[in-house]
Amino acid sequence: MNRTLPVWLTKKVPSPSTVREVEGMMRDAKLHTVCESARCPNLGECWSKKTATFMILGDVCTRKCGFCAIKTGRPDEVDAREPRRVAEIAKSMGLKHIVVTSVARDELADEGATQFAETIRALRAEIPNAIVEVLTPDFKGKRWCIKIVTDARPDIYNHNIETVERLSPSVRSGAKYRRTLELLQFVKQTDAAIHTKSGIMLGLGESREEVVETLRDLRRVGVDAVTIGQYLRPTMNHLPVAEYVHPDAFAEYERIGMEMGFLFVASGPFIRSSYNAIEFSKRILADRLAAVG
Repeated sequence: MNRTLPVWLTKKVPSPSTVREVEGMMRDAKLHTVCESARCPNLGECWSKKTATFMILGDVCTRKCGFCAIKTGRPDEVDAREPRRVAEIAKSMGLKHIVVTSVARDELADEGATQFAETIRALRAEIPNAIVEVLTPDFKGKRWCIKIVTDARPDIYNHNIETVERLSPSVRSGAKYRRTLELLQFVKQTDAAIHTKSGIMLGLGESREEVVETLRDLRRVGVDAVTIGQYLRPTMNHLPVAEYVHPDAFAEYERIGMEMGFLFVASGPFIRSSYNAIEFSKRILADRLAAVG
């Protein structure tokens, strides 16, 4: 069911000057951002602050999820120079928290894991003190692929569970609810120093009990941070919105999540996986300082 957007889902449009500046930088470097490809409602706000989520491995995905606006089809060849360009642009933007995601590349033997690892290493070389967060596909559960990424030592390993278990088959093409939990658990088992993170969309027809159970499942596998946001239909060809969830419900889920023991919970209508991601990195930096002190 499609409905008129409620007042809490309206946003002011920022000045376009800085947005155009960031857009120009990305095009000059032949880079992509998930902000554009996924039609994120926070694009204007984030770009006006000179922050963006880099999307490596091109802008064409091999999967077709019912909620996602990213193009699907046959991707281009992997660009070996892309990691260096990401690092150079991130440095020129003065970023302290860099988020790197990608399309799914099911046709590649390593599912794109090596490109993630090379990008992490390039960022470390250019900006040694930055927090590096990766938001990866599930790599079809191939542990050797996941380990390629964890061996490069990202600070945060994010993989979104997206929705509750009952709705997962109709929402996530090629992905599996339990596989996501296994991936996140494996990351922790491989390197306990890496913070794990996941995200959930609301408004697809889930119940309150199912959301709480999903949070419990994530916590059981040691996930440190979770984001909870409102699903917004990108086009009429995508899954319809079943409900616009009230901000009070998001506040309740944030409280529940913190009581479960998550280190960080961001819950609100406009929350996305990497929106204001720097807030979690502040917690990580504080923990580092406390450990040194």
